[in-house]
Amino acid sequence: MDRCEIVHDNFLRRVAARDLPQGRAPQGPLTPDLAMQAFRAGCLTRALDRQSRAMQRTGQGFYTIGSSGHEGLAAVALALRPTDMAFLHYRDAAFQIARAGQVPGQTPAWDMLLSFASSTDDPISGGRHKVLGSRKLMIPPQTSTIASHLPKAVGAAYSIGAARRHRPEHAILPDDALVMCSFGDASANHSTAQGAFNTAQWTSYQSVPLPLLFVCEDNGIGISTKTPKGWIEATFSARPGLTYFKADGLDLYDTYRVAAEAAEYVRTRKKPAFLHLRTIRLYGHAGADVPTTYLPREEVEAEEAQDPLLHSVRLLDRAGVMTPDQALAIYRETCARVERVAGDAVRRPRLKTASEVMASIIPPKRSCKPTNGPSQEAREKAFGADLKAMDDPQPMSRILNWALTDLMLTHREIVMMGEDVGRKGGVYGVTQKLHARFGADRMIDTLLDEQSILGLAIGMAQNGFVPMPEIQFLAYLHNAEDQIRGEAATLPFFSNGQFSNPMVLRIAGLGYQKGFGGHFHNDNSVAVLRDIPGVILAVPSNGADAARMLRECVRLAREESRVVVFLEPIALYPMRDLHGDKDGLWMTRYPDPSERIGFGEVGVSGDGTDLVIVTFGNGVYLSHQAMPQIGAAGIKARIVDTRWLSPLPKAALTAAVAGCRNILIVDETRHSGGLAEALMAHFHEAAPGVPLARITAEDSFIATGPAYAVTMPSSAGIVAAAQGLVR
Repeated sequence: MDRCEIVHDNFLRRVAARDLPQGRAPQGPLTPDLAMQAFRAGCLTRALDRQSRAMQRTGQGFYTIGSSGHEGLAAVALALRPTDMAFLHYRDAAFQIARAGQVPGQTPAWDMLLSFASSTDDPISGGRHKVLGSRKLMIPPQTSTIASHLPKAVGAAYSIGAARRHRPEHAILPDDALVMCSFGDASANHSTAQGAFNTAQWTSYQSVPLPLLFVCEDNGIGISTKTPKGWIEATFSARPGLTYFKADGLDLYDTYRVAAEAAEYVRTRKKPAFLHLRTIRLYGHAGADVPTTYLPREEVEAEEAQDPLLHSVRLLDRAGVMTPDQALAIYRETCARVERVAGDAVRRPRLKTASEVMASIIPPKRSCKPTNGPSQEAREKAFGADLKAMDDPQPMSRILNWALTDLMLTHREIVMMGEDVGRKGGVYGVTQKLHARFGADRMIDTLLDEQSILGLAIGMAQNGFVPMPEIQFLAYLHNAEDQIRGEAATLPFFSNGQFSNPMVLRIAGLGYQKGFGGHFHNDNSVAVLRDIPGVILAVPSNGADAARMLRECVRLAREESRVVVFLEPIALYPMRDLHGDKDGLWMTRYPDPSERIGFGEVGVSGDGTDLVIVTFGNGVYLSHQAMPQIGAAGIKARIVDTRWLSPLPKAALTAAVAGCRNILIVDETRHSGGLAEALMAHFHEAAPGVPLARITAEDSFIATGPAYAVTMPSSAGIVAAAQGLVR
């Protein structure tokens, strides 16, 4: 008999025999009605865990990590409001069930069984994963990426105060809401979690409103590795800016009392709190896990003897809410009902095709109020003397600054965040003057932590903002890439399009900075970004294009709820000249604020048919440098600027190279895994028989000093490749 059935039989036997664990008397404000709700939620949690394992044994269920032992989370739910956003730990079924009881018309047993069965009728993920979550219950779904949801919980909590100052059109959280975020004791040690705690403390320490309740469910073990006794309390009870509360999660009354106190503190003080909740883990980590293989049997049995449902029966009996016989009847009826409902759930349809699985990768469009842009008066006030300079050619960095200004004037829901974006104006001056123009609450100087920067953006996006986080350098993104891959990009997928976190992530990147920073400030790899389903990657090559593309990126985020990465070539920020000193040929005029470059629209320069150079970013600049020599060699060429690196604008690229006899790809990313591989494959399929060649960067990091560019394409190399291809 497995541990699941042992615990079940023990409950039936011990309640019938009145053999209940010892403990203190029920104390606190938990009313009889709420106590009954919490117990029923615990019984349903337990029945669903048993049923998920039964479904797996018959091939009708597929993932069995359960919530048994964590039934105390039902009392936490009852201490909160159903309008408080909750980012849940995967053992928090009791929380969702109890919250469902606070919202009319909910069917938690049916909903969760559909999730167990991976049915397309599953109301949260549409059969894509067994996740907790509900749009109506204000519970965004979570994947199993350990602790990755904590940074965005910080962002969501921050958004509540920000929304009071600048209420976004699509805000969903009330002004008096709080955000709850739960996790296990093992997850509390994860670097992502530690970063989130530190960010919350750092924010609170400065008296910035942050109504956030962390709930640590301490069952003393992470899969098979024990948490040292007393570790959580020792490390969290005296942190600056984070108030500590402790409750016994086996005691519904104590849990409710302390959770209500913690929630009241967070809601009224607008400060974060840490609720340390004692729990136990029944059945092991997940369905395939056998705890007696790594724990002594006596220890496992001793833990099972402290079954929180047994404690609840004792407490409710002593409080006069119900007798053990009544409790046993509820438990039996709940188990029977779940088994009966499961018989229907397993017959519901499942995903069958790739298109069905992928249908929610791209979130649905949302209706936005139209805007005519800022008034002339507002622009004059914001830009001042810069308005006159717009008639003259300017480098990319300045044009981007003006584009950001116009966008922020037009859309109040845009907020920017990142290290040094505010008062300093960014490492390269791209955000200069924006702090003075829009204030600290829209130009947020963050602490030095890329995970927290992205988490802030993701969380604020879930409350209607359109964040524009900045990562200073592309190499720094890799410290936090899972926030994009594991959180931002997956949210529409696992919520069947019900939740989204649109944003425009600005990153300074790519190579060719003369003698500065080496690899740490010149990262020429974008493979990790192109590999994330649903994420758009855009790279401009000149100032005018940068402004037009950035406007489209904001439209994609604002109106289509997309996650967009806008990669700005560092070396092109200050670029003025193309062929010679002070020729000014790489500067452009600021395009009218109404102008955009549409998503998937490529750039074409020239009309030659001997050769087409397909490139992007710095490659566009180098290709234009090479054109006089290519022309002198008698080769009539054109340049195609891809602009959109993911997804590739395949139809537009095919049309742009039509009629050309040779295709040369210039790719400043690496030979292995670079963009050229995808382009070569595409043109091989779309233009069969047309000779192809590529120039790429070496499979190397970038050096500092005079050798800064030797591993990457050059204008001379482009000329040589063109002459070699066109014979």
